[in-house]
Amino acid sequence: MSNANNAVVFSPSDVEAVTGASYPGALKEICEERHKRRLGNHAGLANFGVNLVTLKPRSGSSLRHWHSKQDEFIYVLSGTATLVTDAGETTIGPGQCAGFAAGESNGHMLANNTDEDVVYLEVGDRTPGDTCSYPDVDLVGSYTGTGYAFTRKNGEPV
Repeated sequence: MSNANNAVVFSPSDVEAVTGASYPGALKEICEERHKRRLGNHAGLANFGVNLVTLKPRSGSSLRHWHSKQDEFIYVLSGTATLVTDAGETTIGPGQCAGFAAGESNGHMLANNTDEDVVYLEVGDRTPGDTCSYPDVDLVGSYTGTGYAFTRKNGEPV
């Protein structure tokens, strides 16, 4: 990593990949082969995150979800993913992108149903007070400033 005119310059390979997700119990299985390099954190960014994500074959990006206050954006670099939303499934490949506006209750996730890796950039903001809703499971995530704390939809601990 170097500093050129107050910019942090580095290679994504300099950033350790974090594998999996912080979901409770068996809910994390879908993400066991998801590898994130937290580029925004490495660059010292505070207002939004940028992740370089690799989905291995037969894995998923997350549980289907939507955010109350945080926007999300993805840009596919390589491979072919299946974008799953309330409207159904759509194939998304290299050079294509998708955005998910805060507060729109359209649960979404990416699935890699192929035999090759899918690599994409994921960008999201870090608006305080965000909650993440998961329409397919009994789960709600509340943003803590560094990650999400999970409860059941009725507020009980998971």
